[in-house]
Amino acid sequence: MTIRKYILALALGSCMAAQAQIPEAPESPFIPPFDFPLTLSGNFGELRSNHFHGGVDFKTQGVVGKPIRCIADGYVSRVLVTPGGYGQALFITHPNGYTSVYGHVLKFASQVAEVVEEYQYKHETFPVDLHFEPNQINFKAGEIIALSGNEGYSFGPHLHMEIRRTDTGELIDPLQFYTDKVKDTTPPRATVVMLYPQRGTGVVNGSQRKKAIPVSALGTPVEAWGDIAAGIKAYDYMDGTANNYGVRSVVLYVDSAEVFRSTVDGVLPDENRMINAWTDYEEFKRRNSWVMRSQILPGNRLRMLQANDKGGVVTIDEERDYRFRYVLQDLYGNKSTYRFTVRGRRQPIAEYQPEVKHYLAWNKANVIQEPGMQLVIPRGMLYEDVALNSRVGGDTSAVSFEYQLHDAPVALQSGCALMIGVRHLPVADTSKYYIARKTAGGKKASAGGTYEDGWMKASIRELGTYMVAIDTVPPRVTPLDKPQWKSGNIRFKIGDAETGIKDYKVMIDGEFALFAFSAKNARLSMKHPERLKKGVPHTLELVVTDYCGNETREEYAF
Repeated sequence: MTIRKYILALALGSCMAAQAQIPEAPESPFIPPFDFPLTLSGNFGELRSNHFHGGVDFKTQGVVGKPIRCIADGYVSRVLVTPGGYGQALFITHPNGYTSVYGHVLKFASQVAEVVEEYQYKHETFPVDLHFEPNQINFKAGEIIALSGNEGYSFGPHLHMEIRRTDTGELIDPLQFYTDKVKDTTPPRATVVMLYPQRGTGVVNGSQRKKAIPVSALGTPVEAWGDIAAGIKAYDYMDGTANNYGVRSVVLYVDSAEVFRSTVDGVLPDENRMINAWTDYEEFKRRNSWVMRSQILPGNRLRMLQANDKGGVVTIDEERDYRFRYVLQDLYGNKSTYRFTVRGRRQPIAEYQPEVKHYLAWNKANVIQEPGMQLVIPRGMLYEDVALNSRVGGDTSAVSFEYQLHDAPVALQSGCALMIGVRHLPVADTSKYYIARKTAGGKKASAGGTYEDGWMKASIRELGTYMVAIDTVPPRVTPLDKPQWKSGNIRFKIGDAETGIKDYKVMIDGEFALFAFSAKNARLSMKHPERLKKGVPHTLELVVTDYCGNETREEYAF
């Protein structure tokens, strides 16, 4: 059971006085979370799938279990335990208007762990989301609050640490408080510059296709005419590490005039998915390549971006050389500059006249209807106009038709309601039906959904190809290292081929046993084996359920 909100009502809980207005900087510096020298494996604002990296990742010398110290006086305001994401995370609210977050931790301090474990056993659940009243659990700066780990979607020991503005939830760059603790004299470096001719109004080298230019070829002028935009693929680097990082500042000048600027110094929660409007989403989805576009699409509301009155678009309307210059800069002021020439040459520009059935306007609500399908896209979900290359196909004997909403990846800002009609019911139990999205490799990924009056209904956040599918296959359960069970090291591997694991429960001798689930490696492992009586026979029952209600129930004696 996933707990969305749980307010602990302890006797000593009393509301704090209203917090003072948040200053531009903390009244006193935050202390480091570790006693050893700080190095980063990830920085703030790195480009990630559907979000910006919301904090910094501090290396922990390749091991777990390093003591984490509270960076300022404060109280525990929230604790998360999840199979993925942060894994285990601690939120501490400080009187200076900020909240610090510590993710992927191995173990909480005892006063926190006791409350978490009490809740888990009482409610028979591993994942929790606990919210605390002010002053229920307090820590002073420098006190140990947790041990570093590798929990959740972490793929190497480290501490993910965030600093948020308490009133708005805005994520800000923690490194700004530790520039005297982390050395960096290495500037960012670029690998590719992209040019984007605007539809119907621009061409590059006689084509309306985007053009990639390796930095090694920037000395050769590129011919263009009309409206174009640029983009750049680049990473930052730091002294003494092989890691790459996100670039804090990108500025584009044309003939000495600034046309675009990005400064990745703060992100509000509802801005995260707009990373898909700033970056070249198609490049990322098809080539796993991050290109930062120096253009603000009309539906992009990211505050970190600034541009000229054309949103970063440059008009090439004279037969001359236009001098483009990119300046990349990190938090420490380390800079790199890339120059290239766009040579204005008059070229024919084909008029943009898309012959499509559905043309979506970014600033309006859109409804797409085909036989047996409807998609509602509210206003604010698109970043730019989209001419859909849609089609309806599939076997007439299939459960539903197959609907290609578009032939290129298009991200939506939030969930949009998709309905697909079910043409046949080969399985009577309608809970076994779900909406599937066809992936790049031709496989199916579940979009979930519920059945209602002959329709499957789900919420989607990307245009693609969708159809109705059936899942009647129960989850897989594989016991691991059974000879080790007698010592309490009880582990399983669990998985589901179609809709995914929704829930699980383990009982030993008829009583709830707490097992942690790691989504990154599909492992279930027993917590608190000391609760297990040694030297006596036991019976373990494991029930695993997927999102279509298919259930696997196994029983083991050990």
